Amino acid sequence: MTNRKVGRDITVLGDSLEVPGIGFLPVNAFVLHAREPVVVDTGLGLPDRDFLEALGSALDPADVRWIWLTHPDRDHTGGLFALLEAAPQARLVTTFIAAGIMSCERPLPMDRVFLLNPGQSLDVGDRSLAAFRPPLFDNPATVGFYDDRSRACFSSDCFGGPMPSADLAGGGEAASVGAEDLRAAQLLWTSVDSPWVHLVDRDRYLATVAPLRAMDPEIVVSTHLPPAVGIADRMIETVSLAAGIDPFVGPDQQALEQMLAGFEPGGPAAPAPEGAVPVTPT
Repeated sequence: MTNRKVGRDITVLGDSLEVPGIGFLPVNAFVLHAREPVVVDTGLGLPDRDFLEALGSALDPADVRWIWLTHPDRDHTGGLFALLEAAPQARLVTTFIAAGIMSCERPLPMDRVFLLNPGQSLDVGDRSLAAFRPPLFDNPATVGFYDDRSRACFSSDCFGGPMPSADLAGGGEAASVGAEDLRAAQLLWTSVDSPWVHLVDRDRYLATVAPLRAMDPEIVVSTHLPPAVGIADRMIETVSLAAGIDPFVGPDQQALEQMLAGFEPGGPAAPAPEGAVPVTPT
């Protein structure tokens, strides 16, 4: 995982996953260096990731006071229980639905849960974080927030997009991607992550985008996009195009078998020469 600052108050803990045929998908978590420090999501749970070690390069986990879980998908919860143990004073900010989903796998310490819904705010000592439902999401428990002190919008999966390289996905900046390439990546991700959006009424959908314009963020951070500084207007325009987009259709079994054959040592077996007699091993 990489560690880099965005603005004065935000550390990005960057990671990525390769998606064959699509690119490299960023998988970010964040630290908001408020008076009461906030960790936003906790990364992947793969065996070769150590979220606490990555977090420790940004601040002492024991100093964390709030863990904001934007939603309980596995790419957001990898280090959650280790962090709860390492940060005994931290409260877990989530929703009733998310707490229920998480409890299907492992019980949450309910005395440390802080339930917060879109439209409500969280006081973290030197600022108030305004919770909202992003216009694009893949989980009904999704809640992002806006920090008016840093002018940063924490958007969860919204605005995501696969990148052409692991270095860009895990340690780059969205503004370094060409405008058309970024738009195409974000619309591709929308078709994958929010396939329901092709069914929505356009006007009602655009009403959910309007709060983003009202925020007028300087910084947009997404779990699945490199941090974006100074390009929020065109990113919001891209999100506005999502209504009616065709949902992504992934590979089928035949395509999977072709891919697996390509992974065999030496590649797919060459066809036998014409007239050759097959030999059966004994």
